[in-house]
Amino acid sequence: MDRRSLLIAFGALTALGLHGAQAQTQSWPTRSVRLIVPLGPGSGVDITARVIADKLAAKWGKPVVVENKPGGDAILAITAFTAANDDHTLLMAPSSTFTAHPFLHEKLPYDVKELVPIARVSNTVVAVGVPASLGVNSIDDLITRAKAEPGKLNMASATGANDFVATGFLKQSGAEIARVPYRDTVQAINDLAEGRIQLYVAAYAIMRPQVQAGKVKIIAITNSERAPVIGDVPTAKESGHPALGIDGLVGLFGSPEMPKELRDRIAADVIAVTNEPEIAGKIALTGQIVRPSGADEFAREINTQSDVVSKAAAAAGVKRMLQN
Repeated sequence: MDRRSLLIAFGALTALGLHGAQAQTQSWPTRSVRLIVPLGPGSGVDITARVIADKLAAKWGKPVVVENKPGGDAILAITAFTAANDDHTLLMAPSSTFTAHPFLHEKLPYDVKELVPIARVSNTVVAVGVPASLGVNSIDDLITRAKAEPGKLNMASATGANDFVATGFLKQSGAEIARVPYRDTVQAINDLAEGRIQLYVAAYAIMRPQVQAGKVKIIAITNSERAPVIGDVPTAKESGHPALGIDGLVGLFGSPEMPKELRDRIAADVIAVTNEPEIAGKIALTGQIVRPSGADEFAREINTQSDVVSKAAAAAGVKRMLQN
């Protein structure tokens, strides 16, 4: 076959491939779509997933089912997603669930390249909460209390980078606060409210009912900007503790095999749904900062978060465990 014939054949195959991807995008979904969430019911991500799932189901004409798979440092949910390797299975998660994994695990049953960003939905408001009965009003107060009573205070935090950054911050500050492991960190809020643990770093959505009940006090948020839902609460940076700062990025991920055209279509639909005033209002009420964006911006922010985690590791003297 001469060069001209090869070029014609290559062009035909390329056109066929593009046509196939377009056809797949136009006909999708052909069945129920799964949204796998690495946190339990009641978490900010779970609530947000359910709010947008109903709207997406109406737009797509097929059911959108939220599946909660908490525990295992989010690895259970991530491996369920990667094992499916299916364009009808999406992962809806905070990127913080996996950006710290290289510093926490020597081996992982997944490759981060299998998590392809599709769209950001929101920024979780990550709160630093204490029992109202503890009498602590700031991060400085908490550190002073912990140093005065070494080993007597306990803490819990959301899975992944939030836990990593919080633990590293406490180590840097010299505060001895023991970490209590939870299979589902959503359950820790009850222990916080009753004073069985004295510090909880997690989504404000989880803490809000106990805050409203007067049992939990929010002394700071880890976000880079103040959150409208609790605008009187300072950021960790404003409180003089930038090492405790990290943004909670929540979005959808697809498999590498999913055509870009399909990822773009899903992203456009997710952004459109999230921008609807009714939906944006519901998400905001859960303690989320509504901030939808496409894949490129979401990917850039995930890279920034990975840099934050790397710096936290270096400051805390923690070496990367996962070998590429």
